[in-house]
Amino acid sequence: MHKGGPVFFCVVFLSFFATAQPSFVTARGGHFYRDGVPFYYAGTNYWYGGLLALNEDEKMGIGRLRQELDFLQRNGITNVRVLGGAEGSGLINGVNRVGPPLQPREGVFDPQIFKGMDALLAELGKRHMTAVIYLSNNWNWSGGFLQYLRWNGLVPDAAFNEPIAWSDLGAYTSQFYNCARCVTDYTNQVRRIITHTNALTHKRYSEDPAVMAWEIANEPRPMSGAAVPSYRTFISATAALIKKLDTHHLVTTGTEGYMSTDNVDLYRDIHRASQVDYLTIHIWPKNWSWFTGADIAGGMDSVISKTIAYLAVHKKMALALNKPLVIEEFGLPRDGHSYDIDSPTTYRDRYYQLLFSQWLKSQQSNDVLAGVNFWAFGGIARPVKGQTMWKKGDPYMGDPPMEEQGLNSVFISDSSTWDLIRSVIRQSKRISGPGATGSIH
Repeated sequence: MHKGGPVFFCVVFLSFFATAQPSFVTARGGHFYRDGVPFYYAGTNYWYGGLLALNEDEKMGIGRLRQELDFLQRNGITNVRVLGGAEGSGLINGVNRVGPPLQPREGVFDPQIFKGMDALLAELGKRHMTAVIYLSNNWNWSGGFLQYLRWNGLVPDAAFNEPIAWSDLGAYTSQFYNCARCVTDYTNQVRRIITHTNALTHKRYSEDPAVMAWEIANEPRPMSGAAVPSYRTFISATAALIKKLDTHHLVTTGTEGYMSTDNVDLYRDIHRASQVDYLTIHIWPKNWSWFTGADIAGGMDSVISKTIAYLAVHKKMALALNKPLVIEEFGLPRDGHSYDIDSPTTYRDRYYQLLFSQWLKSQQSNDVLAGVNFWAFGGIARPVKGQTMWKKGDPYMGDPPMEEQGLNSVFISDSSTWDLIRSVIRQSKRISGPGATGSIH
């Protein structure tokens, strides 16, 4: 036997096990940690990842998922932000929503749908990658809060079969927080997801290091001033519930920043609770009219200055709360606002460079900006020629059905964007080390 045999073998085994079984991501002192080192991550939005794996097809289903995760890993992406489950089915806002749903009818859950998320988390675990999972949606493209309101008689069926005016959407959605039965329906889904046991790994989701964090919802907004008190209560109560169900994982809100609350103080207050581990912001120059029409080029100076100012406000709040900050959505259309996959991405790349460079500066100065997730990864999918909007049966890509296909998606073929991302992640590794940011193969 080798000198010191049993002890030597035990040390080697434990060392290998620690490497093979990564630890949970934690947050303290304004920073993330994983495997004992500060964790700065570059990620993407991949909301449909769990839905892809439901299809056993090796080209556009589970095979596509594995191919795309391999691509992301090779390019240094270590985190994906995904939808936990859709609610309801059929038209919503006059458009087919995403599916199949986890909760097809009020209080009824389809156990077969968990197979997709099971596969996604198993594949992420193999690659030492993590997921942020949002547990419902303020917006109606996956059912979300509007579906809970419909089940409880607060939204007319007619509103689902035709486009909903923005003012009506706000009026409808703001009722969610004061609807006790709606909130109960939502928390039932939260419980089902967090306590589910993965059929492939045999781990509860609450015990799986492939999950980085739970998000209360995608972009939860009060949607009206009258809903603010119940919105505050909902956010704090839900964060507390998630922590009660799961002592291992991080919890965050999924908000866009003060643009979603219309109030800096309200945004700060909902992230002050001890059960909320980090702050999130989303930055949308097009949606927020930071440039005019399709003139991205002419509006870039405005876009850049407003982005830096918006980020600075939220970094200041994160520092005051001593919690990490993540820019978990940001995007820009292709040049000339084109949806053509072959059109250039000059200004999108410039915008990505701006935000990734802010992330790098944070690592250099030990600052609170710990993660960036661009919106969104389109993988190997391709927009259908001559068709702007998604139709049932089309492959999923980064743009949900309510948005023009190709609007913000970053495809595998977008070589200039991936060159930029790889370069930034290499710089990150030189600053923080490979354990802090993942690796490029």
